[in-house]
Amino acid sequence: MSIIRPYGDTTGDGMVQMSFTLPIPHDKRAEGAAIQLANKMGMDPALVVHAKAMGPDFTFFVVYGPVNHLVDTSKVEVIERDYPLLSPKDANLAIRKGLRRRLTVVGACIGTDAHTVGIDAIMNIKGFAGEKGLEYYRELKVVNLGAQVAVPELVRRAKAEKADAILVSQVVTQREAHVLNTKEMSAAFREAYSEETRPVLVAGGPRFTEAMAGELGVDRVFGRGTTPGEVASYLVDALVTRRKHAPVRRTA
Repeated sequence: MSIIRPYGDTTGDGMVQMSFTLPIPHDKRAEGAAIQLANKMGMDPALVVHAKAMGPDFTFFVVYGPVNHLVDTSKVEVIERDYPLLSPKDANLAIRKGLRRRLTVVGACIGTDAHTVGIDAIMNIKGFAGEKGLEYYRELKVVNLGAQVAVPELVRRAKAEKADAILVSQVVTQREAHVLNTKEMSAAFREAYSEETRPVLVAGGPRFTEAMAGELGVDRVFGRGTTPGEVASYLVDALVTRRKHAPVRRTA
């Protein structure tokens, strides 16, 4: 079946629940405004199942109701993983055979972002979702710079460590800060390095999607739920497997 509708109480009933905040004090008019917005979004009839004042001037709503929209799954476009998942043992072996040295990874939360939970989940040995972090891999040299790292400092440390890959985590998304910070980072590395010597640039965060890599100027984007094993496997693929089979670049 390629045509589907949302499922609520019964198959194909189209029932959807969504939440949002309106800049209006909580009263009957506010609930009416929430229903009007839901109607304009294709939910009709809409029922306000929860409303709560968020200070004197805002109200948070949860609305529930049917939508008429259909989804054609045959037209859904996604970016599939194009590299094999490796165990830590296999990743270490590939690096040792392919590079004959340790692979250096420098990670940081850049800009004013102080949320290290994402970068720590990937890099720290404790890891995430039952997987050990990159520090567990014997053939990886992991340098975690922590939070609120300025882009020039990240570039400086990358050069000092002779980094093969840069991992940047962004959680704060107000005013598109995650996008602007990552674009600044990628531009700085492309200015500081030639294309042949530039480290692989990887961005991650809950509001990123894989399709944003080109927009951000990075080589790979990882979104929510990414595990350390996925990142390690990608680094091996990008820095060992693909480079081994790529033609040698020559300068004039």
